[in-house]
Amino acid sequence: MPNSSNPAKIIIATRESILALWQANFIRERLSKLYPQTEFNIFGMTTRGDQILDMSLSKIGGKGLFIKELEQALEDRRADIAVHSMKDVPMDMPEGFALAAIAEREDPRDAFISNQYADLSELPAGSVVGTSSLRRESQLRAHFPHLQVKPLRGNVQTRLRKLDEGEFAAIILAAAGLKRLGLADRITALLSPELSLPAVGQGALGIECRADRADLIKLMQPLHHPETAQCVEAERAMSRALGGSCQVPLGGFAEITAGVLRLRGFVASPDGTRMISNEISGDPETGMGMGAQLARNLKEQGAAEILAMLESTMVATVSHP
Repeated sequence: MPNSSNPAKIIIATRESILALWQANFIRERLSKLYPQTEFNIFGMTTRGDQILDMSLSKIGGKGLFIKELEQALEDRRADIAVHSMKDVPMDMPEGFALAAIAEREDPRDAFISNQYADLSELPAGSVVGTSSLRRESQLRAHFPHLQVKPLRGNVQTRLRKLDEGEFAAIILAAAGLKRLGLADRITALLSPELSLPAVGQGALGIECRADRADLIKLMQPLHHPETAQCVEAERAMSRALGGSCQVPLGGFAEITAGVLRLRGFVASPDGTRMISNEISGDPETGMGMGAQLARNLKEQGAAEILAMLESTMVATVSHP
């Protein structure tokens, strides 16, 4: 839908990891086909989340570290839009910013990758499994307490290399990233949501801009996928009500079948010894309210105690590093 009033150039901010660049280029190609009169350029940036690789995300401030610099570029008008993995976007958007669109979701599941074993149940006691996520770690420890879970940071290729070099018997990654990078053949098995409930927003891409750019928000609408957005917004509403962050082991996953939205969620202790799960179903149009209700249900079941324990632990860590 070319229009002479559209901007002559739009700059897309992105992290410089191979996966983030793939995602930004994917959005750029789709926009270029929609608006051939507009020039779309990629502005790659290295964020603090990319620079600090020797500590888990939960210890250095969470996934928001992946997008703060990109938002600064938007604020400074060095870029017009930014492309994010929705699972990296904090539950509360900073004032002055908006999600212009949420694109159609890729496979939201977690992937099991091993060069020796067919699935998690085959791993011998003491086997080392790598993951950077407290959500995955808590579920692994709950379902497979005989396994060792160790931190695994770096881009997708770095994580696969560490597996291939024998540091881990298996690693867990998001299936979406592997499929987008043409690495689906490295997936040994896909983990069902019953075994590993996905992260909030996993597999979905978000396009962010300044809230005052109504022109950009309008231009992004053809990329907006309403069903994905309803699911992701329900998941985010649940996580927001639970104070979700990288410091809280929680998962949330919504899917729409035959016009009904089913939202599942859990909160766990990091060691997996306590796990509170629940689910709710209803009209997709009421997804955000369902997310808030599911959070209340989880808290009533005992999640509030886990969250309070985690908060006190974080306060103690900050006071006595």
